[in-house]
Amino acid sequence: MFKNGYLYLLLLASTFSFSQIGGKHTYQFLNLVTSPRQAALGGKTVTVYDYDVNQAIYNPATINPDMDNQLSVNYGSYYGEVTYGTAAYAYTYDRHVQTFHAGVNYVNYGTFEGRDEAGLLTGDFTGSEIALSFGYAYNIPWTDFYIGANAKLISSTLESYNSFGGALDLGALYIDEDNDINIGLVIRNVGTQFTTYAGLQEKLPLEIIAGISQEVENVPIRWHITLENLQQWNIAFSNPNRAEQNIDGGVKEEKVSFVNNALRHVILGAELFPGRSFNLRVGYNFRKGEELRIEETRNFSGISVGVGLRFNNLRFDYSYSRYTLAANTSLFGLMINLQ
Repeated sequence: MFKNGYLYLLLLASTFSFSQIGGKHTYQFLNLVTSPRQAALGGKTVTVYDYDVNQAIYNPATINPDMDNQLSVNYGSYYGEVTYGTAAYAYTYDRHVQTFHAGVNYVNYGTFEGRDEAGLLTGDFTGSEIALSFGYAYNIPWTDFYIGANAKLISSTLESYNSFGGALDLGALYIDEDNDINIGLVIRNVGTQFTTYAGLQEKLPLEIIAGISQEVENVPIRWHITLENLQQWNIAFSNPNRAEQNIDGGVKEEKVSFVNNALRHVILGAELFPGRSFNLRVGYNFRKGEELRIEETRNFSGISVGVGLRFNNLRFDYSYSRYTLAANTSLFGLMINLQ
């Protein structure tokens, strides 16, 4: 029998994305941020090019020899019992073959009560999903352009239903060393389901992301601007809680302006003391801030902050992301230099 808890689980999985781009695709966990540093900068940064082995999960073009023998593990708590974790490792074979990267994303949705159509208990069940990625980047000879790709194998188990799929991430990065500017472009989750949950083929959450960042001259700050969901212009929706009632009893839906919709593609971030042993980070995601805000209440939705601290071969990172008055997330990370 169909279980009501399974329906709830699918609805929960869809909340990893917001607005019109949410609830339309399978494997939504692929859009989870991969590290505290990334989360603190607002999420989905694609221009960080240094030792941070986590960044290659979002943009494979950032894979570089500075990541050699860096191992990273991250853990976060989401809503309710939902937990997720990521890990990444890079290895430089030699100066000709360059660097290979491996990563894993995992989410556990917790335990649910299974019930039949009459509401009778049928037993508890769980749900979880995992993706393994393998990446490589290549510097186009005599240029400052880098290209890379991640190949991903995806497994999902929701109650008694299973699905298996595969996807590719394709990334590009341009580094202007004279002005310390990085420009990135990524097409993520180009793939398909190899096996479906119940015979229905579903699309993967394909996304196009672009970004630019620069370290300010004579000031220890690197700013980031990220443009998300470029594959779809209209990502806004009319929030029914902001509808207005007419004198005649009718309802006037919220109108989202051109500028408001455009801003929902924008993520801003800044990192103080980049590359140092101590870092402070802050970010703002316009889409989360707009869609999760409450009328006449200041709840600071969309804001994220974080800190990084390095001791010899160990680096600790932490981020705090504000969603609503009742739901916020923290992400913890440890990076080990195995040299």
